[in-house]
Amino acid sequence: MAITRGFTGRRARDPRLPPGQYDARDEWPVLHIESTPALDTAQWTFGVEGLVERPVSWTWDEIHALPRSRYAGDIHCVTTWSKFDMTFDGVSVDTLLEAAGPLPAATHAVVLTHSGYTTNLPLADLTGGKAWVVWDADGTPLTREHGGPARLLVPHLYFWKSAKWVSGLRLLDHDEPGFWERNGYHDRGDPWSEQRYQGD
Repeated sequence: MAITRGFTGRRARDPRLPPGQYDARDEWPVLHIESTPALDTAQWTFGVEGLVERPVSWTWDEIHALPRSRYAGDIHCVTTWSKFDMTFDGVSVDTLLEAAGPLPAATHAVVLTHSGYTTNLPLADLTGGKAWVVWDADGTPLTREHGGPARLLVPHLYFWKSAKWVSGLRLLDHDEPGFWERNGYHDRGDPWSEQRYQGD
């Protein structure tokens, strides 16, 4: 059998890479439709409202006093890039919802932001250790372009669900599409099922 020197065949696809995605490696692309706000942490707040027993709001210092939580893993953008082995530090959404006490009728949340952007999520995608409000990425504070001072992180879904400049959650008893969902994006956005657009 003849062997051609240097021929190694196709590189095996990384099993962490969802279908239709590429490894962005050292890049973290910056993509958003709204203008980048300049938010002063002295005025920053995050609240939980809607179908809860106790509407609650935290200042920057108050949310930092809550138990800290870390996500270590991968993120995936609907525009086809994925980034492996990132770490994000902040507070678990479970901790925030526990303080507010969701009512039994609550099934969904609208994510609110300081820029006016919204997105929608079933509560099942925000609870059980699946979502965070984060302010550090890979050991450094989030830049404004990446959603600083704080963004939502829902890493098991496409990254448009991880809303930048997050300001709160409004709990509802129904689904209420956010900005991109009203403009043709999938309501849920599971990367492993390629739920990019309505009908996928």
